Amino acid sequence: MASASESAYFTKARLAGRPVVRELPKFDLDAYIANYRGKTRFDRLLLIGTTSPLLAPEALRHAVSEAKQGRDVGRYDAVTAAMREIMPQDPNAIPDTVWKENVNKLVKAESDRLETELKGYKNNLIKESIRMGYDDLGQHHHRTGNLTESVKAYGKMRDCCTTPSHVVIMNLRLISAAIDQGNWLAVQTNVQKLRSPGQQFAEAQRLTAKLSAAAGLALLASGNYKEAAQEFIEADPRMVQARLDDPADEEAFNEVMTPNDIAVYGGLCALASMDRTDLQKKVLENSRFRAYLELEPHIRRAITFFVSSKYSSCLFILDSYRSDYLLDIHLQPHLGELYFQIRSKAIQQYFIPFSCATFAALAIAFDTDENAVEKELTGMIKRGNLDARINLFDRVLVAKMIDPRRKVHEHALQTAKEYERTAHLRILRMEMINAGLEVAEKGKAAGVGPMFENAGREHRYGISSASNF
Repeated sequence: MASASESAYFTKARLAGRPVVRELPKFDLDAYIANYRGKTRFDRLLLIGTTSPLLAPEALRHAVSEAKQGRDVGRYDAVTAAMREIMPQDPNAIPDTVWKENVNKLVKAESDRLETELKGYKNNLIKESIRMGYDDLGQHHHRTGNLTESVKAYGKMRDCCTTPSHVVIMNLRLISAAIDQGNWLAVQTNVQKLRSPGQQFAEAQRLTAKLSAAAGLALLASGNYKEAAQEFIEADPRMVQARLDDPADEEAFNEVMTPNDIAVYGGLCALASMDRTDLQKKVLENSRFRAYLELEPHIRRAITFFVSSKYSSCLFILDSYRSDYLLDIHLQPHLGELYFQIRSKAIQQYFIPFSCATFAALAIAFDTDENAVEKELTGMIKRGNLDARINLFDRVLVAKMIDPRRKVHEHALQTAKEYERTAHLRILRMEMINAGLEVAEKGKAAGVGPMFENAGREHRYGISSASNF
């Protein structure tokens, strides 16, 4: 009964266009999810549970446990609603109304206490106490899922910040809340405030890895893969040494992402947006990013194969990890486009030395069939990624032949025509000024500048400059 219900849910999801991962990923769920904390831990479990039929039971049970350890009733409602659709016979699918009522009472009592304390701090007019009161209230709203009120509380800390470290803490809080909201413009804005040349925060220098990761994530979410790659590959390697199991470690950023995620996101964005020269110099030879690549050696191998023109090996590695990436909360919406860009670049690079190539040769080179090659080439040509034509009769991809001499002649003729037109317009203007046909502004003589003004006056009165002598 449960399996039939699961099958129906995921079939419906696939028909609706949502991704469904039927293969087991390479990671172990318990080991994978142990690297995260906070809201992203729950969000990743819920995504896996609603995307992978094989991991759904385990992931959703973990998600229920994670939700009940916190005070965000909205998370609990979301996971129980998913369980009722996917595995309705599971006991956890029935909402625990007693727990929800108790948590709501605790949240309200805590909110009232913090607001009362904040009013007292305001009456005392002590800025540091007011700032800490807003900070505590913002963190409380953040933990309980009220992100809008959390951002408001963090924003009100600004007037009470008396030291640079206070400004840094406030902006980090706003970045974290904006990431959970999916407000990527706010993420970039707050990152730039800490990077502003006019305000050098010594405390922010220790957080450059977090700022690069947050900025890269915002650019990735916006579809700006090249700039996202630049942010990720320039991330400070100190985050690699962070203890993910220690919430007090300032270098850890696992409430958003781990160093492994930086390696994967940066590597995929670089493959999708950089040419082979840049991949070699900016990625493989980058000492800062090398520390992250060592955590995900398959990404380094894929980039090395691409730089070495071994495109089929590169694409094989990426395809073997497709299931893992489809279960990543930040990669899933962009994976199709990233893979398309990487394959498009590989085909472009492969085709450069040839005037034509058969579908059969392309299918062998990229480990696929001819029909898939035809569909992919058609899509690339329509999007302007490939300047070539398809001969369906002979099943051949033909490069557009360009005559360099003809292009030079056409450019020279166009330049001559533009020069002739410009010269004609200038002569025409000079004649109009000399004839006194120019319409001048009120209170200003005809002509442009004193030279033309004098020339017009000399022409009207028959005065020659030589008559002054």
